[in-house]
Amino acid sequence: MDNSKAVAEQLYQAERSVTPVDPLTVIYPGLTVEQAYAIQLEGVAIQRERDSRKVVGKKIGLTSIAMQKLIGVDEPDYGHLFDHMLVREGEPISCSRLLQPKVEGEVAFVLNKRLRGPGVNIADVLRATEGVMASIEIVDSRVRDWKIKLADTIADNASSARFVVGSRLICAGGFDLRLLGMVLEKNGEIVSTGAGAAVMGHPASSVAWLANKLGEFGIALEEGEIILSGALTAAVDARAGDCFLISFQGLGTVGVRFV
Repeated sequence: MDNSKAVAEQLYQAERSVTPVDPLTVIYPGLTVEQAYAIQLEGVAIQRERDSRKVVGKKIGLTSIAMQKLIGVDEPDYGHLFDHMLVREGEPISCSRLLQPKVEGEVAFVLNKRLRGPGVNIADVLRATEGVMASIEIVDSRVRDWKIKLADTIADNASSARFVVGSRLICAGGFDLRLLGMVLEKNGEIVSTGAGAAVMGHPASSVAWLANKLGEFGIALEEGEIILSGALTAAVDARAGDCFLISFQGLGTVGVRFV
């Protein structure tokens, strides 16, 4: 695909103007996963150059079997997290800068060592992790009405938008992350519950997948990066006035408010 920069520019302008675009897989039939990742990287370069944004981590999406079946794929995808996406807990998120946001509860890994595939496994991830934190990812799609296929979301930086992390950094080896329980509340009502095993059997397994996937391109996960390992439950729609509280067994709580 020789117009990756042009497509990345289209997505960049869609985010800036808060105006969605038509599905890329409709505009460009036959768009491949490889081409979509090339578009994503062009988008990363645009944000770095024009807005001086810094990559602070990565996010992993499509980590549950249910979501993979829904999209029709057999592996996750990933996107880049920028410094402007990190929202301090207690700071409201303005819906005026987002198109169609949704909230997900995830385990965030903070790395204290470099991880580079191939051959990275769960034990390697746990050894390279300073600690894990409760987190909320706010996903958003620049594609109209969330009418996305795999290539659409990959090109759109895996539908990344904002994220919030809790106040506690807990040693990842202190408990079994597969059995980690999570409760998601919206406006004071429980809307979903989940467990760590929903994320590829173990949240660290998705981080290992990412390290190995990036290793194919000679890229490593670096010390200090924040890695969002994937949603424990389905994403929940968010609108102005909504408040979310997510509680993780052993990790504490994290909340966010939309205005």
